[in-house]
Amino acid sequence: MSERDANASPMPAVRTVTAGAPLKWLARGFADFRAHPLPSVFYGACFALMGWLIAVVFEHAAAYVSSLVTGFFLVGPFLATGLYALSQRRERGEPAWLAPTLDAWRPNVGAIGVFGLVLAVILLVWARASLVVFALFYTSEMPSVHGFLGQIVSPDNLEFLVAYACVGGFFAVLVFAISVVSVPMMLDRGTDGVVAVLTSARAFGANLPAMAVWGVAIVVVIAAGFALLFVGLVVAAPVIGHATWHAYRALVE
Repeated sequence: MSERDANASPMPAVRTVTAGAPLKWLARGFADFRAHPLPSVFYGACFALMGWLIAVVFEHAAAYVSSLVTGFFLVGPFLATGLYALSQRRERGEPAWLAPTLDAWRPNVGAIGVFGLVLAVILLVWARASLVVFALFYTSEMPSVHGFLGQIVSPDNLEFLVAYACVGGFFAVLVFAISVVSVPMMLDRGTDGVVAVLTSARAFGANLPAMAVWGVAIVVVIAAGFALLFVGLVVAAPVIGHATWHAYRALVE
């Protein structure tokens, strides 16, 4: 299938990649970051600022901080649209300037906007589910952020962690499956949300070993950014965003 035919097809073919392919995507994502560090850092700083605001506003409410911070993984594919546009511009040999990427969603605002709304709804449902899990295990008083972080390593907190991981894992896998290539595809081809989501789900199902590695890589890199008091997101978020563009290029013909 030629590139022109693939772009014209409403349901493009998906490729099968090796389990180690995500490591190549990360390397290419870091190369994009190095090629245009200033606009990439701008987006990374925005992610870090969001983390700081959440931590400050909900300092005494660990349940809210936990649900919103973990919710970052759910809405991240939409928030990284500008980073995909930067990688796209570099791929085309165009200047990787910040300004044109700030409204990169505009040519396909309907599809990308609806998809962003879907992710926002999933985030709200996850936030409610997260609070329910907290309420079940903390019946008397919700812990503070500092107290909760100290309890994570406690064996007495194991049941809560397992329950929280199972509920959160369901939402994470759901969003991961429908967003592996969705937004980059809508940005690049102008496709509607249904075609993009179905293509993403097909790419996910056809590459389960690679998707497992890719999912772990995303969690590890972004978690490292969180662990460094959100400062690490200045680099971690852009690298993952750029790498996601290369994942789309590798998975969709």
